[in-house]
Amino acid sequence: MLNILDVFEALLDFRPDLPGTVISEAAIDSRQVIPGGFFVALPGERVDGHDYIGEAFRRKADLALVQKDVSGNFRQLDLREPIAPGTALQIPDFPFCILVDDSLAALQRIAKYWRKKQDVRVVAITGSVGKSTTKELITDVLNERYTTLKSRGNLNNEIGLPLSLLRLGSGYQRAVLEMGFYVPGEITFLCDLAEPQVGVITNIGTVHAERAGSQEEIARGKSELIQALPPSPVGTAILNYDDPFVRPMADITRARVLFYGLNPQADLWADEIEGLGLQGIRFRLHHKNEALNLRVPLIGEHSVHTALRAAAVGLVEGLSWGEIIHGLQSGHSQLRLVVAHTREGALILDDTYNASPESTLAALNLLDQMDGRRIAVLGDMLELGQYERSGHEMVGVRAAQFAALIVLVGSRGRIMADAATRSGYSSKNIQLFEDAPQAVPYLQSIIRKGDVILVKGSRGLQMERIVHALEVQE
Repeated sequence: MLNILDVFEALLDFRPDLPGTVISEAAIDSRQVIPGGFFVALPGERVDGHDYIGEAFRRKADLALVQKDVSGNFRQLDLREPIAPGTALQIPDFPFCILVDDSLAALQRIAKYWRKKQDVRVVAITGSVGKSTTKELITDVLNERYTTLKSRGNLNNEIGLPLSLLRLGSGYQRAVLEMGFYVPGEITFLCDLAEPQVGVITNIGTVHAERAGSQEEIARGKSELIQALPPSPVGTAILNYDDPFVRPMADITRARVLFYGLNPQADLWADEIEGLGLQGIRFRLHHKNEALNLRVPLIGEHSVHTALRAAAVGLVEGLSWGEIIHGLQSGHSQLRLVVAHTREGALILDDTYNASPESTLAALNLLDQMDGRRIAVLGDMLELGQYERSGHEMVGVRAAQFAALIVLVGSRGRIMADAATRSGYSSKNIQLFEDAPQAVPYLQSIIRKGDVILVKGSRGLQMERIVHALEVQE
């Protein structure tokens, strides 16, 4: 019986009766459609993609994948009932809609089919913190030898990953993909689509614990990547030796294991680490009998682990040390922390993309390396579940160790404030505000030349509003 894949086989394989037809990329946002691509109409709670089919076609999409009958407005091929063998496949004139029972499920089937057609090695990355930066740096390294595709932004779930897979083509030799985890079985499903040969685990933290559960449960979910890898020598698991939740994953994979970390017991490890503030980090890297002194343009000492992950993937994929080092030092990676300046001549470390206890402690460690009066502007960290109190307390204590002023935004700021004062920090140097805009006038009144201000918090706090209010507008 003919189905959605038969249709795409006809379209993607340049059948003689469809000369010149190319399906390039998929999009779920009509504004992101490119000529020759196809639009996937997904129903949503607030926005229904079926309302934007016309806009997608105006942007020169060839196809729209739909699950609602739109034959009254657009040409349509109905695949809700399988077509019997021997029946001629009647392809409408472009552009047209393909009607299926479930447009997301169809997108996923197409992505899996398309990935199988590509002769490409896939590197998959998961973990609680550092996935995106790791993805960027691994791509920098692999691009030294291979044409490498990376997933855009945070397209790391059951919708985003299929969209990334559909960007693969014959020109790519490697792909680097993020995989997110919210519920058990999710990463197993994503691996079934992407078929990774290399799996990288960054760490197991408390982010999303409200939905995912305890760190043990998060570790089990992340370990699905390691369990899905093919056996050695084809598959390789790159594991964080320093993380007590990651290290035991070596026992549950059929793949070869390569450990990285700061412990000499790891296969690839680093020591003599020196943070250089905004100038990067310096460290010595060890592998087997080799020791290399490196300086890389990554911000914060915690970024050593990021460099080790990228170097490990380079080794697994056969790159020379010269290629790996050049990739690490290329500086192409787009880090989420952005440096801005205020009118008064103060420096802003804008790390407002998101926040967890682990990433906030890393940002505070960077602030600690900076010269000048240090001000920590910290918002609530959301979705921590059972780790909400302990996570905020850790951050409060760490900020109290060196910040001249602590400015807290959100209802959980009191937890950080109480922890800071219990550690001996003066309450006079702590200010609490309900939301980001309320903190702005206070900061504007106290900022002076030479200050270094870290701004960080979960997305729900919209801490970027503080940065926008304080920075010099170009």
